[in-house]
Amino acid sequence: MTDDNSSGPAQFAPDVVAAVLAHMNDDHAEDSLLICRTLGDRPDATSAVMAGFDAEAATFDVSVPDGVVVVRLAWDRPVRDRSDVRVAVVAMFRAAQEQAGRITR
Repeated sequence: MTDDNSSGPAQFAPDVVAAVLAHMNDDHAEDSLLICRTLGDRPDATSAVMAGFDAEAATFDVSVPDGVVVVRLAWDRPVRDRSDVRVAVVAMFRAAQEQAGRITR
């Protein structure tokens, strides 16, 4: 984050964004796919790449049979720093797991 004193949305330093995206896309691709299939209402998704995020939401590039679509999903809370992003992503993943469990039952 570059400015803790602003009243606007948090802005994340490029190195923080790059690190979060690399971690999500290298280590949690299947988690992103589940998130987009369930919370993003894209059950036809074949892959999902976290493309960015800000204080309000995460953005994914989602492969579907017709190409790639952008899915933007709001966090369950505003995020202000890297640790907040982690907490928000985990909450999003758990919500996706819960929804997927309801869908498959």
